[in-house]
Amino acid sequence: MRKVTFGGANSLDNYLARPDHAVDWLMWGDEAAAVMADYWKTIDTILMGRKTYEVALRSGHGGYPGMTTYVFSRTLPAGSHGGTTIISADAVDFVRELKRQDGKDICLMGGGELARPLFEAGLIDEIGFNIHPVLLGSGIPLFHPMGRQIDLELLECRPFKNGCVLVRYRVKH
Repeated sequence: MRKVTFGGANSLDNYLARPDHAVDWLMWGDEAAAVMADYWKTIDTILMGRKTYEVALRSGHGGYPGMTTYVFSRTLPAGSHGGTTIISADAVDFVRELKRQDGKDICLMGGGELARPLFEAGLIDEIGFNIHPVLLGSGIPLFHPMGRQIDLELLECRPFKNGCVLVRYRVKH
């Protein structure tokens, strides 16, 4: 069965972006680039919610070559749009079926609103974050309140030269 990974870059106080979606505080470096280059080889599918998709479009990243991209939305019209498929169906049912299909692993990109029901349904298998040494104080939260505790097992913890820390956890099912 395919693995679903939720991850990205976050502030130490667990925000993905400023309230206006700005990510000017991100500290990109060679170590993070190497991790991401290795990670991209393991996936062929990207999942994201509408808000993340709209931010990606504004920054010029609406599609990812060689990847199947699904965007979950209750407001955008369903169907294919420039290499991206908008899904209006229930995310939990869709991802459960997607995991059963043949293919590489699946990346859940972006915010915690889509992650919450997938965590609660036991569909996320691993999380990985590049934690940045900054306290934003407010912004787009990495995690949203969940109905149950999610237990994790540490797989990796690696400091980067720029002060960031990579952490990866397996979700205990």
